[in-house]
Amino acid sequence: MSAAPAALVSPPGALTPRAIVEELDHYIVGQRAAKRAVAVALRNRWRRQHAPEDLRDEIVPKNIILMGPTGVGKTEIARRLARLAAAPFVKVEASKFTEVGYVGRDVDSMIRDLMANAIGMLQAEETERVREGAREQAEERVLDLLMPPQRKGADADDADRRGAREKLRAQLRQGVLDDRQVELEVAERVLPVFENFSQSGMEEMVVNLSDMFGNTFPKKTRRRRVRTPEAIELLTREESQKLIDSDHVVKQAVARTEQSGIVFIDEIDKIAGRESGHGPDVSREGVQRDLLPIIEGSTVTTKYGPVRTDHILFIAAGAFHVSKPSDLIPELQGRFPIRVELHPLSREDLVRVLREPKNALTLQYQALMGTEGIRLTFADGAVEEIAAIAADVNARSENIGARRLHTVMERLLEDLSFEAPEIGPQEVAITPQYVRDRLADVLRDQDLSRYIL
Repeated sequence: MSAAPAALVSPPGALTPRAIVEELDHYIVGQRAAKRAVAVALRNRWRRQHAPEDLRDEIVPKNIILMGPTGVGKTEIARRLARLAAAPFVKVEASKFTEVGYVGRDVDSMIRDLMANAIGMLQAEETERVREGAREQAEERVLDLLMPPQRKGADADDADRRGAREKLRAQLRQGVLDDRQVELEVAERVLPVFENFSQSGMEEMVVNLSDMFGNTFPKKTRRRRVRTPEAIELLTREESQKLIDSDHVVKQAVARTEQSGIVFIDEIDKIAGRESGHGPDVSREGVQRDLLPIIEGSTVTTKYGPVRTDHILFIAAGAFHVSKPSDLIPELQGRFPIRVELHPLSREDLVRVLREPKNALTLQYQALMGTEGIRLTFADGAVEEIAAIAADVNARSENIGARRLHTVMERLLEDLSFEAPEIGPQEVAITPQYVRDRLADVLRDQDLSRYIL
């Protein structure tokens, strides 16, 4: 098969589906179908932005439902996808929402949270962009504080003062003046007391009142004596705020939310099922109907202005042990055209989880013990023994997938973690026998293992 024409090669920064899957492989074991589905969904966002303008608004995202037991990678796939896309991302639990009229969070709050995340991303990017200029301004202000005041009536030699200032600047940059202290006027914003009394479902009203009254009262300041490095950091942040155009940040954040935002709705199976008319199920179908306009495309009012949800990507996930996707109301089913099933993790998968990901648990514990001078190693067969125990406990009790490994590893290394500061630098080898010795008693007592592992 011939190579793709040069015109079709993706530009830098636009990941191909294959590249997205390869990146997800660094953190998530298996689940190839789910990775491919989200990779295509992410690539389609880039494709839509480069489609003919008259069709661009007509192309809607293909929302996804991930079905599978807990601990198999559903949430991690969505989280890593958002990091790859550098997109605003929010994870919400469907079971926390209630329909209008009940006490609880309203579904619009997920878009407000998404918008707040976008604002944070843009502010961080803008702060980094102006950081060099802000630091220069901060440095000048610190030099003003370090320079001796000019005596009244004295003949000032501008050249001499400039020379002294440049000498101070060189010393400041070399760290010679790190122990010198200066006095700064630091601004403090006092939040209205009533914000502490906000209740669920009233977030937007409280936020708007907070902004209105927070801007009415004068800012409180206090004087602090700090060392010059801290003074430069404090003043750099202050100068950065002056250089950032807040209107531009809001405008760009709204655009990024609308065009590339990702909402991950977990536990959507908890609101599946028809109305029972009583008890905790009374608002299940109501929540679905409240979700529907947001997922279909509507305008949500936020403190930063209206946000359209037409092109936000929604990824829903659930175990679907009791219910199934067809138990959702038909209108909502139609807004999730892509269904992907994630498979339970086998013992071999658990071995790979312990070994292969960049953030593997074995690497995490080696890093943690390394801070105490302990070189932690895993002998041949030890990882397999840990995975076998986790798989056995999953089979005998609730199957929580890879999350069981966290419990097993913590129990396995509990004594070492406690004694590490006292035993001093040394090498500790985790062998299959070590694993069996530490976990044998718990495994023999099924009632005990149910509570501990």
